[in-house]
Amino acid sequence: MSYQISIFLIDTILGLFSLALLLRFYLQLFRVPSYNQLPKFLFAVTDFVVRPARRVIPGFKGMDLSTLLLAWLAECIIITSTYLLQGYNFGANIGGSASAIGLLGVVEIVKMSLYIILVMIIVQAVLSWINPQNPLAPLLDSFTRPFLGVFRRRIPLIANVDLSPLFALIVIQLLLVVVVGLQMEIYTLF
Repeated sequence: MSYQISIFLIDTILGLFSLALLLRFYLQLFRVPSYNQLPKFLFAVTDFVVRPARRVIPGFKGMDLSTLLLAWLAECIIITSTYLLQGYNFGANIGGSASAIGLLGVVEIVKMSLYIILVMIIVQAVLSWINPQNPLAPLLDSFTRPFLGVFRRRIPLIANVDLSPLFALIVIQLLLVVVVGLQMEIYTLF
């Protein structure tokens, strides 16, 4: 029972921290305006670890790789801690286990990214109908524009209604099915 509490606490605390790092990465990648409270909060919460990591891990073509790598590392720590608390012995096949944990960390980052996009699109669609002048609207628009733009170029407005979020959500759900299937395949490596 105590290991379940430990797993829950590690998963919750490091999971939220990984989410904050990943959101920070995407906010910087998509050049989302930082005058909103959400980017300010994310930068304040993650600065203590991102700033030192930037000295060691360089950026690449405008991407803050240190933030992305830290999010991946947090996911790997969650996975490793979970297996250790459940009594898994890594000593037998440390190389294979490390590779599987690294791959699972990548899959978790991809899965979390898809969920972030999914939630942002849903919130943006709801806000556009309820309160289009909401202060979150520019933030959500900046974040979702690269994903919805692909569909907006191909799908015209129907009766002045933008259906691109619907098609984006369908594609994201399909990608999630693929990612979860891949995750199950990696779990069989343990």
